[in-house]
Amino acid sequence: MKSRFARSESGTSMVEFALVLPVFLFLLIGLIEVGRYMRLAILASHAARAAVQYGAQSTFTAADTNGMINAATQDAENLSNWHVYPTHICMTNGAIVTCPAGQPSSTSAYYVQVEVTGTFTSLLNYPGIPTNIPITSTAVMRLASQ
Repeated sequence: MKSRFARSESGTSMVEFALVLPVFLFLLIGLIEVGRYMRLAILASHAARAAVQYGAQSTFTAADTNGMINAATQDAENLSNWHVYPTHICMTNGAIVTCPAGQPSSTSAYYVQVEVTGTFTSLLNYPGIPTNIPITSTAVMRLASQ
């Protein structure tokens, strides 16, 4: 009778499943978290690009910071913890210079830069991994009409 139980393999698959299940679930949850992070990173990139495309249309839209912020927040699905920082860059002969007040000069190239920042919050607390990870995306585009 003892040798009959020693050769029995009826419960081994359940024991193997019980050992592998926690590792599999940990990998599955990690994959979901990476997917959520990548989705937010892509949203930040698209929001920065939408804002800079709005701002680079003309000198009027380049001065419209609220319009650039609205373009970014609408493209980013109105995420509440995101911040949009539009700035202007002027270059003369390849060097960044201070933008002159008033009308753009013919010797400078005007650029609009928009930085979108947000925070990714993890669903679970993993040991050694922070629960809040910053996400930043920057887009720069030259003014179409100066």
